Amino acid sequence: MFTLTSAAAAEIRAAMPRSGADGLALRVAARLETDGSLAFGMGFDEAREGDMPLEIEGVPLLIAQPSQALLDDAMLDYVEVAPGRLDFVCVAQTPEHDTVDPAPAGGCGSGGCNRCGG
Repeated sequence: MFTLTSAAAAEIRAAMPRSGADGLALRVAARLETDGSLAFGMGFDEAREGDMPLEIEGVPLLIAQPSQALLDDAMLDYVEVAPGRLDFVCVAQTPEHDTVDPAPAGGCGSGGCNRCGG
């Protein structure tokens, strides 16, 4: 099951009012790249048919059906990725290697979650 760390949940909860996302959920998406790596994206959105809704630590989440299997064992964290630079990182069980591989979570595929303050 997809999980959030307490740090990620706190940052998302704080970002929702800053970005005008009250009443929306955080959509988390993943896709398998041609090299076998996973690409992650996220942004605030409304629910759509086929979404899997979750609520973790007060954060409403949506995962679209095509991403559900890829994110099943993923964890979203908010960590210091460089001195003084915090960002979201998604750690997922890779489908081919059965190892855990950290990958930055990009906001809507843009390389950073601008919509939620990351």
